[in-house]
Formats: sequence, C-alpha cells, structure tokens
Amino acid sequence: MGALQASSKIAVVGAGVGGLSTAIALVQQGFEVQVYERAQALRPVGAGLTLSPNGLNSLAAIHPEMVETLKQAGSHTRIAHLKKSTGELILSQPVRLAQQFGQPMLNIRWSRLQEILAQVLPTDIIHLNHCCTGFKQSDTAVVVHFRNQKSIEADLLIGADGINSMVRQTLLRDGSPRYRGRLSWRAVVPYPSKLLPPDEVTIVTAPDGKNCLWVDAGEGYLFWSVMALEHDGSLSLDPQSTKLRVLEIVSGWAEPVPTIIGNTPAHLIMERPIFDRPPVKSWSQGRVTLLGDAAHPVVPSIGQGANMAFEDACELIYCLSQCSTLEAAFDAYETQRIPRTEVIYARSAYQGDRAYQPDSETALRELINPSQWRQEEFDNWLYSYKPVLSKN
Repeated sequence: MGALQASSKIAVVGAGVGGLSTAIALVQQGFEVQVYERAQALRPVGAGLTLSPNGLNSLAAIHPEMVETLKQAGSHTRIAHLKKSTGELILSQPVRLAQQFGQPMLNIRWSRLQEILAQVLPTDIIHLNHCCTGFKQSDTAVVVHFRNQKSIEADLLIGADGINSMVRQTLLRDGSPRYRGRLSWRAVVPYPSKLLPPDEVTIVTAPDGKNCLWVDAGEGYLFWSVMALEHDGSLSLDPQSTKLRVLEIVSGWAEPVPTIIGNTPAHLIMERPIFDRPPVKSWSQGRVTLLGDAAHPVVPSIGQGANMAFEDACELIYCLSQCSTLEAAFDAYETQRIPRTEVIYARSAYQGDRAYQPDSETALRELINPSQWRQEEFDNWLYSYKPVLSKN
C-alpha cells in the first residue's frame, strides 16, 4: 500500500474529542476526511475534563486559534485543595503549570470542548446516526458498515470510537474492556456559588474507598464526580435511584458535598462503571488503525484520556503525511505512541488503585504536591511533551 494522497478518502469512526481533533488535523494537512458518529445529535454530556499542557500543545500544533477559544471557555486552575470527608483541609497547592510548561491546567465541559472542535470542521464532514457494525478490508480499500444499512468505502479507516470500539473489536477481537472495581457518578451543573471560588479544584477523600471531586468547568458551570469501590458493578434502575445512591455514599460528609449533589437534578447525574484495557503491542492492521480510548483506554485518575487522544492525532497525521507507505506510517505512529501510552496506563492504574485504599490521603497528597522526586520527574516528562507535528 502506497502513501496517502490528498485525494485519498479517510473515514474516522467516532465524533468524540479524539475523532474530531484527528479530522481537524487531517483537514489542515489537506486530506479528504469524513467522520461517522453513532449518536443522532451532539448532545450535552454530564462530564468535565482536564486539558493539560501536553494535550493543549498538541491541539495548538493542529489549530492554534482553537486553543485560544478553549482557554476562553474553560477554567484555568490556579489552586488545588485536598480535604478529608470530615471537611478537614489536608493540603492546598498552587497550580503553576502555565509558568512551568507554557500551558495551563484547563478544566472544561466535555460537551463544550466537543462543540468547539466540531465548529472548526465543515458541517458536511460529520455524519450522525452512523453506528459502525464492522468493516472489511482488502489491499485496495476498506469498506465500513453501519447499522442504518449504509456502507462506505475508504482508503484508510481510523477507529476513534471509544473504549467499546467496534473498530477495535473487528480489528483485534480482544473482547470486552476490564472492569476495575469501582463506579463513578458525575454531573455538570450551573453553580455560581460564593462557596465555590473560580479556578479551583477540590478533591475529598475518605478511608473507605470513596472520593469526590468538584471543579470549576468555566462559563458558570461546575463539574462534580464521586467514585466508590463497587465490586459487582451493578447500576441503578432509574435516575432517582441513582441520585439516592450517590447521596447515601456521601452521607455524613462535610459541606458542600451533600448540597452540590442534592441540588443536582437526578436526570443530569451519569452513573458509569470504570473500565480500562491492558496495553497491546499493535493497534494497526492493513488500512485500519486506532486512536484515543479505542487504542489505549485508562482509568480517569490523572486526567490524561483526552490529552493522549490529542497527542495521537498529531503523531498519526504527521506519520501519514511524511511516510511513503501506510505500513511505514503505522509503524512510525505505533513506535512513537505505544511506549508513552504504556507508561501513562501504568501510572493511571497505580494512582487509581491507591486513591481508593485506606492510605488514599497519602496517594492524593503526592498527586497534588509532587514532593517525591519520582512524581515530579513523571510530571515533567508528561507535561513537557511536544508533538512532532509542531516542529514542522
């Protein structure tokens, strides 16, 4: 298989933040791309996420103006607090990533990020109500099938369809993701409260396998999440049961945790099991490759899921534009990405497990205030990452 040409047809499955950023990078490099999304509309999702310097640098390499729009929409974290569930303050730590690495720790609503990414693309590129059911490929093309009985032919297929990726399942056939023994509850709500100062992050920990986080997500919104050890992973029957369940988990905790959750409409609370997948040695075959959570999902303990997807987008598009064959491009992409994502997977898994142990206070203290040399070294390695696309 030769190199891609500007006239080559590229299909991206998934219009999440990884798929959209990849499509933007492809368009910026002059490729013809179409994005296929299973949802019938790009609706608001009750989640927030953190964009760190490595992710923002990757987005800046793709589309600098878009990063400035994101910075205006999100909250620039200036201080992080760690508290006990009793309300006792353990630690307050200034966040100086902007001074150290040139980009802030930016918290933003997931749906706002998706909206900003989608606005950069021509409207006819994103095709909704296209749920991928699999693909078949040959030496000359890949045919992608959808549940709506449609099929499309492309020269390259990029699976950016998340942790339950159908592209991955067809490609690798490695089964379902792995449940990590805990559930999460989360929501995004308007919350202009004086009790919740702007540009701050607060983590609350309890010694019985429970944690809570609330974050200024920008533009007058608050993102909160609660996680707890739940060995069977069973979900609630309806929204009201979900709300009662999470209120019971934080029963007796100091304010403002019960008030934040109590004031959240039940239908806005998302209940999700936490999964990941162990690293694999390859995520490309023939004319198909994977990206983001479809390739290397991690537990959400150090906030790197979206940031890794943005790194992937930069590196993949650089390899596609520079290499003489698809095989060479995929080899270069995996050589660049797999070792780094394996390290982030291992650190995410380790930190995620420790945060729910009886010594969770110690683990979270080290995360917020990296006084140990190894944690500081890891942060420098993580946040100082510059995508190769930005060097050209």
